[in-house]
Amino acid sequence: MRTPLVSYGKLVKQATNQIVMNCADIDIITASYAPEGDEEVHATGFNYQNEDEKVTLSFPSTLQKGTGTLKIDFVGELNDKMKGFYRSKYTTPTGDTRYAAVTQFEATDARRAFPCWDEPAIKATFDISLVVPKDRVALSNMNVIDRKPYPDDENLVEVKFARTPVMSTYLVAFVVGEYDFVETRSLDGVLVRVYTPVGKAEQGKFALEVAAKTLPFYKDYFNVPYPLPKIDLIAIADFAAGAMENWGLVTYRETALLIDPKNSCSSSRQWVALVVGHELAHQWFGNLVTMEWWTHLWLNEGFASWIEYLCVDHCFPEYDIWTQFVSADYTRAQELDALDNSHPIEVSVGHPAEVDEIFDAISYSKGASVIRMLHDYIGDEDFRKGMNLYLTKFQQKNAATEDLWESLEKASGKPIAAVMNTWTKQMGFPLIYVEAEQQEEDKVLKLVQKKFCASGPYAGEDFPMWMVPISICTSDDPTCAKMQILMDKAELTLVLKDTKPDQWVKLNLGTVGFYRTQYSPDMLESLIPAIKDLSLPPVDRLGLQNDLFSLARAGIISTVEVLKVMEAFVNEPNYTVWSDLSCNLGILSTLLSHTDFYEEIQVFVKDVFSPIGERLGWDPKPGEGHLDALLRGLVLGKLGKAGHKATLEEARRRFKDHVEGKHILSADLRSPVYVTILKHGDSTTLDTMLKLHKQADMQEEKNRIERVLGAISQPELIQKVLTFALSEEVRPQDTVSVIGGVAGGSKQGRKAAWKFVRDNWEELYNRYQGGFLISRLIKLTVDGFANDKMAAEVKAFFESHPAPSAERTVQQCCENILLNAAWLKRDAENIHQYFLQRKAPPAMV
Repeated sequence: MRTPLVSYGKLVKQATNQIVMNCADIDIITASYAPEGDEEVHATGFNYQNEDEKVTLSFPSTLQKGTGTLKIDFVGELNDKMKGFYRSKYTTPTGDTRYAAVTQFEATDARRAFPCWDEPAIKATFDISLVVPKDRVALSNMNVIDRKPYPDDENLVEVKFARTPVMSTYLVAFVVGEYDFVETRSLDGVLVRVYTPVGKAEQGKFALEVAAKTLPFYKDYFNVPYPLPKIDLIAIADFAAGAMENWGLVTYRETALLIDPKNSCSSSRQWVALVVGHELAHQWFGNLVTMEWWTHLWLNEGFASWIEYLCVDHCFPEYDIWTQFVSADYTRAQELDALDNSHPIEVSVGHPAEVDEIFDAISYSKGASVIRMLHDYIGDEDFRKGMNLYLTKFQQKNAATEDLWESLEKASGKPIAAVMNTWTKQMGFPLIYVEAEQQEEDKVLKLVQKKFCASGPYAGEDFPMWMVPISICTSDDPTCAKMQILMDKAELTLVLKDTKPDQWVKLNLGTVGFYRTQYSPDMLESLIPAIKDLSLPPVDRLGLQNDLFSLARAGIISTVEVLKVMEAFVNEPNYTVWSDLSCNLGILSTLLSHTDFYEEIQVFVKDVFSPIGERLGWDPKPGEGHLDALLRGLVLGKLGKAGHKATLEEARRRFKDHVEGKHILSADLRSPVYVTILKHGDSTTLDTMLKLHKQADMQEEKNRIERVLGAISQPELIQKVLTFALSEEVRPQDTVSVIGGVAGGSKQGRKAAWKFVRDNWEELYNRYQGGFLISRLIKLTVDGFANDKMAAEVKAFFESHPAPSAERTVQQCCENILLNAAWLKRDAENIHQYFLQRKAPPAMV
């Protein structure tokens, strides 16, 4: 690609004969500078600093202070790296292979498309024109203001876009390709379009509806109107992230935007709603007000990851999405943040490679969790006031985390900065130990906070402390806080008035505070019946079980204690609670795959899940909703994988009808059926699945199949799946989930996937060029190992094959492997005994 670049502005602040800019994989042909009303001066030298992604333009004479125009004529490449200005491969409805040209600039890749000052704080307006084939769609951040034939070639047109507001380079975007679209106007008059592959406009309608509802919701929430005349949401075939919030032109993976009424499952709808909510929130929080530097990335992402749930809850109250937040974000962040190799939410970032490292569960999920805690602590009304102060004060400018705290402090009168610094500037979070003593009509609670560590009780020299907003409820009213305090010291004694001996006490109402709770044995004992009879709200049942599981993992209590509590969930109706239970049983199952009683945990899984499986059955009942569909898929998949006989037989029968076209499986049943028949399948099963993959027209269906292929268990078929992962059949960004599926599918799969990653390291590393997909690949492949030798092997491999942007991930994985090994040593025998005695006939009296 070759293009002259023109950029205006008060360029020269002090006299100089050099201009330094960011520039990567670009060759400059000529450059000149024309001071306003004066002769232009041609640059005589271009010195590239490739390591630093910079170029220095040298001029023969001194450029005086003042405004002028810098013109650069250069050649760049349309790369295949899914970053910068790159090409994305797609197939037309008639089966031809073609390419679209698209951009992905965050964090530091605008410099691959044009020489620029590529830092968030250096904002400018952009006037963009594209010369493109006349039968292609050309889009950018702003609306088109002119489209005219290109003088040198009648097949080309020049498309000119309106000038953007003042903005950062990482949010600039342009797309050239073949697309259809659906459009509407939101209530506040913004033109909203969803661009889809040709022939699939229908699949853009769901996202369109969500976007049209979301824009007015945010306008109202922030009390600031959406700042541009239009917004486009577009599905891109090859895309590394889930989506990117470019101002006015948001790019998405196809699976994060397209919904087919017949072939999309309920979880895909929910995923699309969340991603649309997330990216549109950035139009204000991130785009209108931008972080000063990448150190504050967490604020941008954590905030959008929190408010996407607020927005989906507004659009789809029936999703019970806040309970799902706890399982999807809150517990995930705590898992990572309990490691010694975690990092604080705020990380100082130097080189661009370090930016990729922090696009992780700490920035997103812990960030979102502490903002949820903050919102709860401040209250919605003051929170909104503070947000409005912040957005109006810093619009079209840059801000740091402290600026937001200041605005929220002003609005609420609470010590926001003091509280929040304990959560963002130090890594980790507290474990709060609580015991109760009855004194006549009152209960006296003693609370102690210590850092929670995945490796067991904290033994450090220093004593990190948090300012923890704590809420406490009792069986009197489990949905309402009886007491709320800010715990700002190591120990605290509280008196709960009028609390009878038979009343239970629960900390962390709604699982909003970012901490784990450990109850004294008798307090815990009194909470178990409240799980069984469902008097404890779902999110609190989930939080209780998850805290216990992580305490067992850390060796603070025995795993057997948790297994007993898990059996108390027999009457559980809530999808998210089951989803979290299922996740934890999955972790335990992976751990026990290293023992010779792996079959026993499958029996346990079948026992725990079959009552709810029987209640739900295979087919939706009248009046069921979104969450029932999610729960059915979860339970049947769990039973099928564990080899539950009736489930396996029914899955095979339905799969046969599906393949023969007699009765197509509903989208919600496909994943559970596919995983069940593969887990217990042979080479014919695998071939049939690969054929379904080839025939699938929808990326969602292709991904659904790719994610479960790893369930197959014969060694030679595992190899076949791994080879398939790197084939032309799989989109580059999806290779990771195929390999990850193999690693998570079985003990053999784990070994094979790790060997495959090592054998193909060069190709995989080049493909993902140090982006965050490389971190994801490493984590998915090695996290399930459980012996010290493997930790050493993983460490040694990455010492000789460095992956700078995944360094922290490698350390975290090695730590996890050692923790797994310790867990096995500590608890395997007890767990085994527990499983055996569950099966033993009751003793005769």
